[in-house]
Amino acid sequence: MITNKTWIEISKSALVHNLKQFRRLIGPNKKITAIVKSNAYGHGLVQVAKIAENSEADWLGVDSIDEAVILRNSKLESPILILGYTIYSRLPEIVNYGFRQTVYNKETIQRLGQISNKKKKKTFLHLKVETGTSRQGVLEKDIKPIIKLIKKYKYLVLEGISTHFANIEDTVNQFYAKQQLSSYKRLVKKIEQELGQKIPVKHTACSAATILFPETHFDLVRIGISMYGLWSSGKTHVSAKDRGIKITLQPVLTWKTIVAQVKKLKAGTPISYGLTEVLSQDSKIAILPIGYWDGYDRHLSSISNVLIKGKRCKVLGRVCMNMIIVDVSHLTNVKPEDEAVLIGRQGQEEITADEIAGKINTINYEVVTRINPSIPRILKK
Repeated sequence: MITNKTWIEISKSALVHNLKQFRRLIGPNKKITAIVKSNAYGHGLVQVAKIAENSEADWLGVDSIDEAVILRNSKLESPILILGYTIYSRLPEIVNYGFRQTVYNKETIQRLGQISNKKKKKTFLHLKVETGTSRQGVLEKDIKPIIKLIKKYKYLVLEGISTHFANIEDTVNQFYAKQQLSSYKRLVKKIEQELGQKIPVKHTACSAATILFPETHFDLVRIGISMYGLWSSGKTHVSAKDRGIKITLQPVLTWKTIVAQVKKLKAGTPISYGLTEVLSQDSKIAILPIGYWDGYDRHLSSISNVLIKGKRCKVLGRVCMNMIIVDVSHLTNVKPEDEAVLIGRQGQEEITADEIAGKINTINYEVVTRINPSIPRILKK
């Protein structure tokens, strides 16, 4: 029985399969951080985190303190690494919950140090170093005072050093990534000299780096987009094939809706807002209760397809806030509450996140991450 107008199905078996692929690549002695930030790239934060924790993931990675708190309050027990910025007023929660915090400025470190010393509770820091992405990260000239500040506080522990690659997945030429890796190694050496001890958790590898470059694995890898069965880019996929790297990824997400109405219209009838499309022949159309509020991008107007009865059906006219119109003239016996697939497989046909991304000149990350989090995520075997 259908209980939702639109819903996301999450394949547990596909998620576990993908994690096992990465475990095979890195071996048993390195840690996997399952990146579940941004509602697990649109797949469902808690649901995905629980599967990952019970599979191959050693740690969980989030963007915000809010995501971290949700996971801990949902009885997730793995170490949680916060990759994004935490505002000063929320820093006590880092210490209280025992989260790992990515740091890169003196102000955050100083406040965490003061809170930790007051509570007499260790706080584990992961220092992010700038190697060429020009986002978060400590510049080389600031390393010495940062380390001096960390050493000032008894209960601060510099557990990890990280960086992030800027161009490892968008090109088959990895020259810039190798430059970043070289810079990272040099900065780690400098930090360890300043600190007077080895850093136990070094990490640089995203999904693409983990697949393509074993030398980036260090102690821990951060698996994001490819945990969900999506390639970081077509070029990453090509590079993996060229190098003979054997890894198969299975898409985890299927996005479904239903038919809300079916009707016949005459040739010359305009469709949807702005009258941007006019029927060239007598047609049968279906109205689907899905729109840009749900995350079905307005740029898909008149160019995308959905699957109904295993066949592609063209989106007609503009995508509306809460509905779209599709051509079902070539189908028989279409009726209200028939299933329609927006992303995923139906019969022999499949619409991928990459296909959608290509139509609107973006990336698969954005397509899945922007699916409205209020839409139910339903776990499937």
